[in-house]
Amino acid sequence: VTPMKSDGSVDFAAAQKLAKYLVADGADGLVVNGTTGESPVTHMDEKVELVRAVKEVVDVPVISGAGSNDTAHTVRMVEQTQEAGADAVLVVMPYYSRPSQDGIVGHYKAVDESAEKPIIVYDVPGRTGLKVKVGTYDRLAELEHVKAVKDAPGDLAAAVEKQQRTGLAWYSGDDGLFLPFLSVGAVGIISVIAHAAAGPMRDLANAFDRGDIHEAQRISVQLAPLVEAMNGNGFQAVMAKASLKVRGILDSTEMRLPNVGPGEAELVRAEKGMRAAGLL
Repeated sequence: VTPMKSDGSVDFAAAQKLAKYLVADGADGLVVNGTTGESPVTHMDEKVELVRAVKEVVDVPVISGAGSNDTAHTVRMVEQTQEAGADAVLVVMPYYSRPSQDGIVGHYKAVDESAEKPIIVYDVPGRTGLKVKVGTYDRLAELEHVKAVKDAPGDLAAAVEKQQRTGLAWYSGDDGLFLPFLSVGAVGIISVIAHAAAGPMRDLANAFDRGDIHEAQRISVQLAPLVEAMNGNGFQAVMAKASLKVRGILDSTEMRLPNVGPGEAELVRAEKGMRAAGLL
């Protein structure tokens, strides 16, 4: 999330505090300026400064969201967040415009030409309204800097085929599918619930890596109520801030419209989910 003060300005000091806390909690990388970070309503100078601020205080990779449905704007974001120190960029499929498959490839080709760091393709049809064909993934994988995919269509079988065909690194974009994705070759997850459960998510991955599948299953089932609490109502950015408020990590849960910061109902929902997952 992007912490904000009561007047709606970005709280960079709180962002640094949060970044350090999440890494200490178990996160081995951080994404800033993503959807959960309210990227649609933060401005270029804020995005750049957020990358700089977080990079100053953590020694894990810092990935910056740098996606728009305007290719030229996306290219500028990629260039400037890279210059600020981002270790990679997360570039969402161009949303709302619903371009052709050639348009999708053209968008990423323009980004690739301006990139120096790895590009993670973010496929989330529930937000973009865009269906990306398997053959389009083949073309994206040919681009020099495209190295990974954040997969959120919720189609595990298709993810297997796309990963095998492209050889790209695959990240689950769905908290509830973390373990199934690991089982078919994913390398990790870009997570919402890790705001509340970075440690257990790390433990799940470690258990899977050492072949302790029953322990990985146990943790996955344990976290299921939290997955529902934070993702089930569709307001992930709101619920992530709610969870951090409940944990006592974030003082202000201010958000910029059109998102409205969590009220009592969301705070109760977050607390119940965390208690049910054994985190409080």
